[in-house]
Amino acid sequence: MRTSLLKPCLPLLLMVMAGAISILGYAPFYLYPLPIISLTTLFYYIQKSDSATKAAWLGFSFGLGFFCAGVSWIYISLHDFGGMPFAMAAFATFAFCAFLSLFTAAVGFISKKLPHPAIALPILWVVAEWIRSWIFTGFPWLNVGYSQIPYSPLAGFAPALGVYGVSLLTALVASLILLFLDTQTRKKTAIALTTLFISGISLQYVTWSKPEGDKFSVALLQGNIAQDMKWDAAEVQRTLDKYYALVTASNASIIVMPETAFPMLVTQLPEAYIAALKAHAVKNQGDIIIGAVEYENEQYYNSMLSIGSAETQVYRKSHLVPFGEFIPLKSVFGWIYRDWLNIPLTDLARGDIHQQPIQISGKKAALNICYEDVFGEEIIRQLPQAGILINASNDAWYGESLASYQHLQMSQMRALETGRMMLRATNTGATAVIGVDGKVISQLPHFETGVLEESVQSYSGTTPYVRFGNWPVLLIMLSTLGLLWVRKKK
Repeated sequence: MRTSLLKPCLPLLLMVMAGAISILGYAPFYLYPLPIISLTTLFYYIQKSDSATKAAWLGFSFGLGFFCAGVSWIYISLHDFGGMPFAMAAFATFAFCAFLSLFTAAVGFISKKLPHPAIALPILWVVAEWIRSWIFTGFPWLNVGYSQIPYSPLAGFAPALGVYGVSLLTALVASLILLFLDTQTRKKTAIALTTLFISGISLQYVTWSKPEGDKFSVALLQGNIAQDMKWDAAEVQRTLDKYYALVTASNASIIVMPETAFPMLVTQLPEAYIAALKAHAVKNQGDIIIGAVEYENEQYYNSMLSIGSAETQVYRKSHLVPFGEFIPLKSVFGWIYRDWLNIPLTDLARGDIHQQPIQISGKKAALNICYEDVFGEEIIRQLPQAGILINASNDAWYGESLASYQHLQMSQMRALETGRMMLRATNTGATAVIGVDGKVISQLPHFETGVLEESVQSYSGTTPYVRFGNWPVLLIMLSTLGLLWVRKKK
């Protein structure tokens, strides 16, 4: 009797395991074949299921294992640093993962309503990723295309098709593997898989952008300020002293600080302190980019400001994190912050989405702050004018979890998509310099104070992704789904 009751649950448990194991395909593990194997398993069980409802449960179970293993670090920000009680934080994290799993459930359900599951499943998977990237301001974390960066042959498609194109090809490989197991289609499938991987490898040798001007020196600062001490008034002077020491230890022409390196308003920084930083930058014939909070017209902004040889320029974060930097539907959710959470700066204003690159040390740099670099379609707004990408982040909110490594991998995708080097200055890691091939050139150890100095290169040129964004892949997917739907109706 017990065996008969457990039997229907076994495929669901297997899906939970397959979803969880696929996280090993992402940074810091980079075992990129694992997500393909996991998707192959999911697609197999969905195709074998005899109803849309069962397929939806399979998709939901896979998503639950996938997201609980991959983004459970949200609990750390809510409980360890936000002060939310254990039970409440655990429930909120699980509820969020369950919500994300509804997208994978929809993949299973809708696929049973369409013909040709070998085509429908990969497309539905990526359409679900795309919808997840913009609904409720978006959460495109762990799109399967990221797992292929930078070592998989499929990474070669990133400059042409972007992350959703790589996701589509990754899911397609999983579908082709299932077809390969069918002896009637084995030869054709083998040819298709071989062609796909050879094409990806070949594309890695295409020069999408070219060096512009001479190399120049950069210094990326990692202050390693503990998150639970960052906004403590007693630590302010110590923070100022630490960053002054890090700045003056470098002779680089561009020095970059992390996001909100200074836990105060820009106007509250001592004039003598700013003057000393500027003097050091001028001596280096360069500029310093500082992270701080601006206050203007009764609004607060998460900003990056340049000081030094060039005229002061400002970049303001435009894509804010819901519940972290602003409270959506404050009348509905405001009580959570009043009664359960202690998170500073939850009422920030958005910067203009059409901000242009800043010009420092004779180079044009596209700035982005923290979470913004997980949206490739937003990064390319400042291209092809910018010759280099600079990201300032503070992933200390997530402790010693996988979050900062996963975030680094998304920056690696942005470098590949744009044909630009990516410079990342973070509070606790991952502070790194990423090459145009998406590979990390140099990196500081996590949770250590330090300065990462590197000679870097500005680039010019336009990749297909910079020119067209996500539209080619979206049009292909949506038109194909439309054709499948019409065929089913006929």
